[in-house]
Amino acid sequence: MLEIKYDEKQQLFMLSNGSISYILGIEKNRYLRHAYFGKYIKSYNGSNAPLFYDRGFCSNPVESDRTFSLDTLLAEYPDFNQGDFRNPAYIIQTKDGKRVSRFYYSGFSIIDGKEKLAGLPSVYAENTDEAKTLRIVLKDTIVQASIYLYYTILAKYDVVCRHAEIVNQGEADIYIDRLMSFSLDFAGCDYDVMTLSGAHLNEKNINRRALCSDSIVMESIRGTSSPQATPFVALMEKDANEDRGNVWAANFIYSGDFQASVQVGQYKTTRMQIGMNSTTFGWHLSSGEKFVSPESVLVYSDKGLNGMSQIFHGLYRHQLCRGKYKEALRPVLLNSWEAYQFDVDEAKCLNLARQAKELGIELFVLDDGWFKNRCTDTQGLGDWLEDREKFPHGLKSLAEKLNNEGIAFGIWFEPEMVSAGSELYRNHPDWIIRSQNYKPILSRYQYVLDLSNPQVCQYVIDRLSDILHSVNVSYVKWDMNRHLTDLGSAYLDDKQQKELSHRYVLGLYYIMETLTQNFPNVLFESCSSGGGRYDAGMLHYMPQTWASDNTDAVCRLKIQYGTSMLFPPITMGSHVSIVPNHQVGRITSLNMRFAVAMAGNLGYELDLNKLDEAEKAEIKRQISWYKNIREITQKGTFYRMESPFERNTVSWCFVSEDETKIVCCYYQILAEPIYTNPVLKLKGLKENALYRLNGQDKIFSGSELMYAGLTVPKIEGDFYSEIYILQRI
Repeated sequence: MLEIKYDEKQQLFMLSNGSISYILGIEKNRYLRHAYFGKYIKSYNGSNAPLFYDRGFCSNPVESDRTFSLDTLLAEYPDFNQGDFRNPAYIIQTKDGKRVSRFYYSGFSIIDGKEKLAGLPSVYAENTDEAKTLRIVLKDTIVQASIYLYYTILAKYDVVCRHAEIVNQGEADIYIDRLMSFSLDFAGCDYDVMTLSGAHLNEKNINRRALCSDSIVMESIRGTSSPQATPFVALMEKDANEDRGNVWAANFIYSGDFQASVQVGQYKTTRMQIGMNSTTFGWHLSSGEKFVSPESVLVYSDKGLNGMSQIFHGLYRHQLCRGKYKEALRPVLLNSWEAYQFDVDEAKCLNLARQAKELGIELFVLDDGWFKNRCTDTQGLGDWLEDREKFPHGLKSLAEKLNNEGIAFGIWFEPEMVSAGSELYRNHPDWIIRSQNYKPILSRYQYVLDLSNPQVCQYVIDRLSDILHSVNVSYVKWDMNRHLTDLGSAYLDDKQQKELSHRYVLGLYYIMETLTQNFPNVLFESCSSGGGRYDAGMLHYMPQTWASDNTDAVCRLKIQYGTSMLFPPITMGSHVSIVPNHQVGRITSLNMRFAVAMAGNLGYELDLNKLDEAEKAEIKRQISWYKNIREITQKGTFYRMESPFERNTVSWCFVSEDETKIVCCYYQILAEPIYTNPVLKLKGLKENALYRLNGQDKIFSGSELMYAGLTVPKIEGDFYSEIYILQRI
């Protein structure tokens, strides 16, 4: 059913895959009009076509028609300075400083499959029958430039991927002042808007509010997608919930500054956009040059937020993540940080790793502190030389010893940063991002390398490759612990300074593409003080992300719940750490900490030397049990059931790929004086199938478990968890 059709009589394009349809048309032979995006419709004959009226303060670009105005049109890619006073999708400035242009429809082509975006992460189609792409051309004959709009519809997922390209076909330079990857207009405004926001240690908070006669903006100017904001926005019908109702959502596949907005127009239309943040973005295009915007993924779900999330999860697992670990089960790891912080050495690592192996842990990760001059966070970044005092036989020998004992070796890097006291900074002070007019601002005692400079990118590649070639590394934790300040580059010329933020991200993508392709057997995990760069752009190169530095089990319920709106659990790093918790001082049971962490990629981050024998025995039991069900939690379909943002109890479940096994997790945060026999209503089961609950002889139908529910026994005490396993008979 995958098809793109052009109806010449109606001047309409129809994209469909048998489940969804996206329809746009040409108005007045010039302008692109949005007609429909939603559930699949077999044919379209303009039943919802707009009616135009003569309105005050509405400009008329067609002189003979006072009823037609761009300010009332449901536009596909709205422009600037032609009478549409809502947010434009683009602004182009010409050499004379004017920001007036007239881009009109010029033609189209239909492409089998999906083309790659040069230098950028994107959804991919491995075969041409997995996708079809519509390319629409807009031209301005005065500016002598073209805008190419790309719409890709996929066979297996209810998404449309969109991005834009601008080509300068004239002799004079032009300047891109604003560029959205997509714009989408809706006829009404009776919607709720959902965004994800937060802070370091408090990522991915869910915010849902009614759309009013105003604009809602989610953005970052930090140089990363950031823990404060997520490049995602969802428009929801008022009655939409986790399981029912229409949801339209967009996610920007990008790891830098962005702006997402939802705007209500004066005639109660709604405009949704995501793209580059104009505060830190601008781009010069010389004659013949092209600029490619990052890609946005537009999702439609008529099955509520769970349906939306499952579309994102499936798409990102199978057609965004790449490489060996796209499908491979992720190992259980132990990270050295909470045990030793910077005070690591060979003896301590071997001792900790050997204990970890006895408990069933498969991967030992050497965190910060392994390189020369790195005893605190004030020095050492940038040189990446092994500390031979701490590791007299070298990291190669350490890895070999661990491998011989049956445990893999992982290592921490923070490649984008440099310490002021490093050899790198002394030799190349011009390699950092800074204004030459001021002393650069420190953050965490470090500066940011200027990745717009190809020499800097190659240096990072060479230094990390030296380690990865010589040491048998199975896993890399790639950290990034500060945001960009002093936006200035000694490498870029005067006209390019506003390009720095984007060029930084392009340089980062180049580095990661090179390293991940050169070291395909390494599992790369993204980290930015936890979830500071947990975005779809990073997942294209690194198939998992450390979700948050906050390892408190109760806090993690919200963080992981919010993260699951977009990202599948297999991408979510989650560890069991010590108590009292470092971030909030809370004491939770080992069982509770495990039950939360196993809902992502399970790891441990504590000093095994400080545990008693009973605690070690419990961890060993946890890991053994987890290995029997991790294929379900890592590859299964995820359903949210009870929200930590709304209740004292939280629940979610995983359904195996063959739909025969279910792992259901239930958490109670605080004990209550009046107990009300809570009933847990499962999701994702087959109504007429029969299921056996672990530890019981009783058999229940799927309909009974989903609609009547499962009674949870009385619980006394705070921070309680229970994991139910069901097997389909």
